[in-house]
Amino acid sequence: MIIDIHGHYTTAPKALEDWRKRQVDNLATPELGPKVSELQISDDELIDTIESNQLRLMKQRGADLTIFSPRASFMAHHIGDFNTSATWAAICNELCYRVAQLFPEHFIGAAMLPQSPGVAPASCISELEKCVNDYGFVGINLNPDPSGGHWTSPPLSDKQWYPIYEKMVEYDIPAMIHVSTSCNCAFHTTGAHYLNADTTAFMQCLTSDLFRDFPTLKFVIPHGGGAVPYHWGRFRGLAQELKKPLLKDHLLNNIFFDTCVYHQPGIDLLTRVIPVDNVLFASEMIGAVRGIDPETGHYYDDTKRYIEAAKLTADERQQIYEGNARRVYSRLDAALKAKGK
Repeated sequence: MIIDIHGHYTTAPKALEDWRKRQVDNLATPELGPKVSELQISDDELIDTIESNQLRLMKQRGADLTIFSPRASFMAHHIGDFNTSATWAAICNELCYRVAQLFPEHFIGAAMLPQSPGVAPASCISELEKCVNDYGFVGINLNPDPSGGHWTSPPLSDKQWYPIYEKMVEYDIPAMIHVSTSCNCAFHTTGAHYLNADTTAFMQCLTSDLFRDFPTLKFVIPHGGGAVPYHWGRFRGLAQELKKPLLKDHLLNNIFFDTCVYHQPGIDLLTRVIPVDNVLFASEMIGAVRGIDPETGHYYDDTKRYIEAAKLTADERQQIYEGNARRVYSRLDAALKAKGK
């Protein structure tokens, strides 16, 4: 199988965006609405948005299954308070669940958490439990900066995050470390904030002993790991100066990278520097970079082409396409085995 671990519902019906606008416009006057019951999206509308977009491209490009979560830039945890985020997260997660129910062979869910600046991450546990227990989701997205580009939260190694980690270990689910919209004009959301956060999350783990406390905790750092593969020597050297173990022992039993890198030299670097066992196939298609590369004539986010062209053995490609995803997302593996796959 070819499993894309990084998909977002970026093509949700416009009614969702309209409902969110009303929610944001009425933050100071929540009694004016909107009510959750006012959002009406039919199965036919969901089917149309998926069949004409994500599923169409999956079939064209040869992908079989996508781990599907709410649109990352729409999480916007900095807006409103915890109740705002809790309501919004529940709506978005339910839509992804409905998509997975309508297309069970092609989509399976990962949860957005109702994070809010200054609110303990433990407040997110009930939504996490619902998504795993009731919806069958196989992972979560964890935002290390719910302030939206101002970085007011403590690092991922801080004990405030531990209740989330304990639940992840209990359920054996990984977290994709994924920020949302930047409201800081110094950081473009997808071109800077996302990649900065990927690099920052890795360094927060490097400088800590988080995985000593949680030896089975699993993080996926998206977008190829930000600057990490390109500066692997710097990170190895910093770990050495900090008297940490070798990175392969210190971090690579717990941290994994996806292939949302949109040119061949980037994928070639990723697969040469990072062990193949730590690389998972992903495209984030219909995401941040949607255009056609004039140098190749193909979509930038058609990442399968880069994997096919990389200097990898057939076994290594199988690991990237399927084997690593099934190992890291154990609940996905169980769901596939239950279907005889």
